[in-house]
Amino acid sequence: MEFLFNMRKVAIIGVGHTKFGVLKEKDLLDLLCDASLEALEDSNTTEKEFDSVYVGAMCPGEFNHVSGISSALVDRISLLPAASDRIENGPASGGSAIKAGFQAIASGMSELVLVVGGEKMTHIDIPGFITSIVATITHSEAERIHGVSLPSFGGLLTRAYLEKYNAKLEWISDIAIKNHKNGTLNPNAHFQRSIEDFMKSAIKKGKGDWQSVYEFLEDDKVNPIIADPLRLFHICPISDGAAALVLCNAETAKRYCDTPVIISGIGQATDTHIIYEREEMTELKALKIASSQAYRMAKKSPDDIDVCELHDAFEILEAVQSEDMGFFEKGEGAKAAHEGLTEIGGKIPVNPSGGLKARGHPLGATGIAQVVELFWQLRGEAGKRQVEGAETGITCNFGGFGNNILSILVERI
Repeated sequence: MEFLFNMRKVAIIGVGHTKFGVLKEKDLLDLLCDASLEALEDSNTTEKEFDSVYVGAMCPGEFNHVSGISSALVDRISLLPAASDRIENGPASGGSAIKAGFQAIASGMSELVLVVGGEKMTHIDIPGFITSIVATITHSEAERIHGVSLPSFGGLLTRAYLEKYNAKLEWISDIAIKNHKNGTLNPNAHFQRSIEDFMKSAIKKGKGDWQSVYEFLEDDKVNPIIADPLRLFHICPISDGAAALVLCNAETAKRYCDTPVIISGIGQATDTHIIYEREEMTELKALKIASSQAYRMAKKSPDDIDVCELHDAFEILEAVQSEDMGFFEKGEGAKAAHEGLTEIGGKIPVNPSGGLKARGHPLGATGIAQVVELFWQLRGEAGKRQVEGAETGITCNFGGFGNNILSILVERI
């Protein structure tokens, strides 16, 4: 992808973010409205200024029995007559919605854009229903017909990684431990408890007498295997929630706020739909391409990045993504997490928000929530989880099982 045409620079001037978790009193439209209205207030904009609205949502029909969600949102929050579109790219629907909003501003077709994403899932009490619906993004004849699921691919990748690089499962557990610790610092997170806290609570209830958090995480009763070798604490939760951004032409951004953040690079790439057809199981080819595009557009390199938000639906993904985005050599990502290099204050802080593991994963919201976190980090507004001196950040929003990936690079101006 070459960037030879003249694009306008695109700024983020306001954000919104609901609590993630089990939100019984809210439906999907409520959540999208809450995040959107917060972003409008944060950006000092008015309803009649908006040209376009892009809504990232993976399965509103399947999960909520609604369609036309973007039109309903525009009407509910009085953004008429703004153009509206729902954007779907599996768990990367939020990232794709940002890309659509970016293109609208950069091309000159729009001056002010609302990008919002969300999902409502926790009300569904049919066993396996959500896992089955999400699995429809796998190849129907080569994979899904045999009963595969996204967690099964996570387990397969974990086993392949551990064997190829002689890594330890404890190092993957260290990623979960880190992200839960970061989640305790995020008031919007689904889980605001450390794994140590879960262990102490279980001990008080007489469920065991573990001497270390690793012993706790290896106990089949409190941390059962979901997709060998991945256990419950290695996998993100099912969550409700929404997140939103307001985008505008960077030349006019300071009409609305003193500290806009620029989207300076976006990349997107696909890989083979069928997992076994990939050249290397432990390499995310689409992410390598997408992040390279984002770095090149922004004229940055991995060495320039101060903080990143990665898509750790399964904790092995954080390790592999950190490698394929250029932060560590292949096979070194899990070890780097074990050594504390990805902690807040480490070499490259990863998922200070808590990531999908602790912040949660409302599918259509995730890619947008990642950028919201970076917006706060770059403006010094992340509170107790603040990465000191952060000026540049990047994301990985993971569609399918790595077969449609976006990477978004933002920087402070």
